[in-house]
Amino acid sequence: MKPKRLFLFAGYSAKNKIDEALIYMAQQLNKCGDIILVMDSDIPDSELKKIKPYTIYISAKRHKEYDFGSYKRAYLYAYEQNLLKNYDVLYMVNDSVYGPLYPIKPALEKLEAEGTDAFAMVYNNHPKKPHLGAWFIGIRPSIFLTRWYDEFMRNITHQESKGDVIKLYEHGFTNMLHDHGASYDAPYRAIGRRIYNNVRKFSDGKMPFIKKLAFTRHYGRLGRQILYALNNGDAAAKKAILKAACNEYGENYVNWLLTNNPFKIMFRSVKYFAHKLKVGGI
Repeated sequence: MKPKRLFLFAGYSAKNKIDEALIYMAQQLNKCGDIILVMDSDIPDSELKKIKPYTIYISAKRHKEYDFGSYKRAYLYAYEQNLLKNYDVLYMVNDSVYGPLYPIKPALEKLEAEGTDAFAMVYNNHPKKPHLGAWFIGIRPSIFLTRWYDEFMRNITHQESKGDVIKLYEHGFTNMLHDHGASYDAPYRAIGRRIYNNVRKFSDGKMPFIKKLAFTRHYGRLGRQILYALNNGDAAAKKAILKAACNEYGENYVNWLLTNNPFKIMFRSVKYFAHKLKVGGI
């Protein structure tokens, strides 16, 4: 019997637009389950209609509570509509990534085969603050139907900084699982910022997503890795991602970024490391 999945999908657009990458991600997730989309942006109806066919509910109002604030609102809608009992797996996912580069169903099946109460795409195995990557987490009814999960979600509030959000909610979510004896795991490990920086490594491991921040990090020295990952993925995914990236960062920048020229990448690397030395060492 196929598992029934519900995706609490958190989105954000500084330009109040629904871009091609978000539509593509929703299309692919919708092939595997139902989507409740909550945007931390004031998106007009003319834009929302682009993605509405792939969702069961959309809310798009600025709330300034980041991705966990969107997860909270999506969860509360599902709770108030008495939907949660209909699902075998609840996913919390956000659009801080581009993808999926490959069919998402095998990746979900791999996560769910772990047999744990919770599973994420990536586990940040930081020695002091290990945690599940909050941009793609799945949980079973043994978690999402509990009182303690309900209390955690309802207590999400506006924080003054993204750092506070990470500490209270991303780290806090994993700490909560640990405190309640819930099991959790992830197929990929990435300490610190390696999920942004090791694009090629994760592509070779069939990671379905690229973190968007990779497009703007390290003076463009990740461009060759990004191009490699895009070329190894599905053509439709590459097309949607490139169109969205051009709209977000500018076509000239994207064309400059995505290069296979080793000398350009070497120059960017030298520039990046020079900057690191100037601001205090590597």
